[in-house]
Amino acid sequence: MASTHDTPRGPGESDLPHLPGVSHAFMTLSTGLRMHVVEAGRPDAPTILLLHGFPQHWWEWRKVIPALAEGYRVIAPDLRGAGWTDAPAHGYSVHDVLADVLALLDQLGPRRVGLVAHDFSAFLGYRLCFDHPERVAAFLCLGPHPYLRFKPHMLAGIPKLWFQPVVATPRLGPWALGTDRLARHLLRGGTATAESITDEDLASFTTRLHAPGHPQAGSALYRNLILPEMGRFSSGAYRKRRLTVPTVALIGGADAGVRPGMLDVHGDQADDLVGHVVDGAGHYLADDRPDAVATHALELFGRTL
Repeated sequence: MASTHDTPRGPGESDLPHLPGVSHAFMTLSTGLRMHVVEAGRPDAPTILLLHGFPQHWWEWRKVIPALAEGYRVIAPDLRGAGWTDAPAHGYSVHDVLADVLALLDQLGPRRVGLVAHDFSAFLGYRLCFDHPERVAAFLCLGPHPYLRFKPHMLAGIPKLWFQPVVATPRLGPWALGTDRLARHLLRGGTATAESITDEDLASFTTRLHAPGHPQAGSALYRNLILPEMGRFSSGAYRKRRLTVPTVALIGGADAGVRPGMLDVHGDQADDLVGHVVDGAGHYLADDRPDAVATHALELFGRTL
């Protein structure tokens, strides 16, 4: 990894899960954040950036990294407030977290990356594509696209999101995220099979979710980034912006929140946008169907990066 990183590890960093072929670094970014970053593959190869969702961290990509690292440099950071990255008391708006991502890219050096993002990081991904298209060669989004048009039948999925206002509420949210019950519900409830996230995987995610400051960070993330960006999606705020970055959107066919028509594109709003429903996958596509995620990534970046 680049020489611009901090090598010492701090408390709680001895529990990093092991994945062959990856290296770990702790970098202090220009935003002031101390970030944990995983890297794999050849340093001189084109770069793929993997951005995890909530309540996961870099370990979300454990089944995808080996396939991508055969031909690419793969970078998988823990974002602000997640994993082994610091969880400051403030800085959880889309602008703040996106600033961290841009600072990471500036520090590591790739001019353009192939981007894969899941869950709330999909919001970051689209903002990166809209605001800094020169930094993204192509985008594989594990989620819907920003031209989603809500229809009455899609409202059937809303009861499944009961936890969102709970998590976003000050005091209540951090308390709930500090319990094993909610963490297990969020992780195991979003997979298609029980084997997709093992007990060891679950422990890795929940241990870091329960680390000091991290429940508060998760609540702030929902309050300041996730729910506001969901509102922008549902209100059509991004329909006024053209997507010029080649993009593939994937959603899981077994995702309880997925409804017919979610990947439809109405009108001419993107240069190169397609969507696919992945059979046998729930919300956590990289856990349920890493083969499909890797296949789509290799095809997309093979023609763009």
